[in-house]
Amino acid sequence: MADMISLLTLFLGQVEGAANEDGRTPSIWDTFAHAGFARGGNGDVACDTYHKYKEDVQLMVETGLEAYRFSISWSRLIPNGKGPVNPKGLQYYNNLINELIRNGIQPHVTLHNYDLPQALEDEYEGWLSREVIKDFTNYADVCFREFGDRVKYWTTVNEPNIFAVGSYDQGITPPQRCSPPFCLIESTKGNSTFEPYLVVHHILLAHSSAVRLYRRKYREEQNGFVGISLYTFGIMEPLLHGDYPDSMKANAGARIPVFTNRESEQVKGSYDFIGIIHYSKFNVTDNSGALKTELRNFFADSAAKLLGLEEILGENEYPFTPWALGQVLDTFKTLYGNPPIFIHENGQRTPSNASLHDESRVKYLHAYIGTVLDSLRNGSNMKGYFMWSFIDAFELLDGYKSIYGLYYVDRNDPELRRYPKLSAKWYSQFLKGTRSSLVGAIELNNDSSLVSVGHLLQ
Repeated sequence: MADMISLLTLFLGQVEGAANEDGRTPSIWDTFAHAGFARGGNGDVACDTYHKYKEDVQLMVETGLEAYRFSISWSRLIPNGKGPVNPKGLQYYNNLINELIRNGIQPHVTLHNYDLPQALEDEYEGWLSREVIKDFTNYADVCFREFGDRVKYWTTVNEPNIFAVGSYDQGITPPQRCSPPFCLIESTKGNSTFEPYLVVHHILLAHSSAVRLYRRKYREEQNGFVGISLYTFGIMEPLLHGDYPDSMKANAGARIPVFTNRESEQVKGSYDFIGIIHYSKFNVTDNSGALKTELRNFFADSAAKLLGLEEILGENEYPFTPWALGQVLDTFKTLYGNPPIFIHENGQRTPSNASLHDESRVKYLHAYIGTVLDSLRNGSNMKGYFMWSFIDAFELLDGYKSIYGLYYVDRNDPELRRYPKLSAKWYSQFLKGTRSSLVGAIELNNDSSLVSVGHLLQ
């Protein structure tokens, strides 16, 4: 793994589109969106990167990107979740990877991002079943075998902690399972008191199984790295120690699954890097009284209240709290052995009708990248920074109502043309080590700290 951090940018499979083309079958996210739960819209077309990937790669080149993080659609590559590989899906991802490499852009690939094939959800309830461990491992095997000669950085699962809570406790993300009084939706399926724990348990086993497979079968020849992305609270302990924290086991009791000795050894140390997803802060206050309640979910078991969740789930711009990201990175350095870290998502949300003159996004990136530099100088084992997102995507909860991109996508144009925002121009100058005079109104022109960051991170 490179000793020097590279400054990178990302977007995931929320741009691909072509949902019903060339043999792809629905994922649980497609089902969720078509039921109208993504605040309107769906990903059937999205940004149509499936057909426009060459155009988008050229935009990346013009912007000065060194790497691109995207997710593979499991149900495009293996339409039934298991069994035969779809030749058209294989061809698309080979074409995309080759186009990136031909243009000097390093691919970083995520295997799962809220998009389990619907076929597996229908067959055995997806992540609630241990059967998913084998099917996920086989899917990972296909990806490592077919793409691993060119892809060196693999992320197994994107933010499993948020996926488990949102999908199996609150019910706000697919497959929308929950039970009263914890549901944030109306639902007749699920159990919020134990299903989130079971899902995370199976994800940890599936993740570590894929890592074990890569290390045994592919690492010597391919020389790649496999990690996992975490939203910045919880779940790191089992990856580091092979077991859940004592406090967690005490509070959740029999509702939390138990690792066998063999499983514990498999999970322990099953990462070459950790991806961090961070947008804004949470404030935490004591809620130990919740432990006196017999019916509890994850939040009650934690005996703490997370304040600020409404800011994350809302539609307004995030407040600037870059110091919170610095605290996260310091925690990983001091408590978790200072593992190699990639910032996998970090960016500013704006309304879809916001101006192309997105000063707030420039301010946000300026502040948070500065914090990354401070952490790097203070000994954090930082390897790369990906901002969210390269172009305006179909967002999981917000659909097309909120946007994060450097480039605006005109959804009224049949060609879905991309237009650079102020942030795209600023970010490009930053990546190229150029002193920026683009944003005089917000006093960022000729900022020597930005230039020093750019030179150090390249």
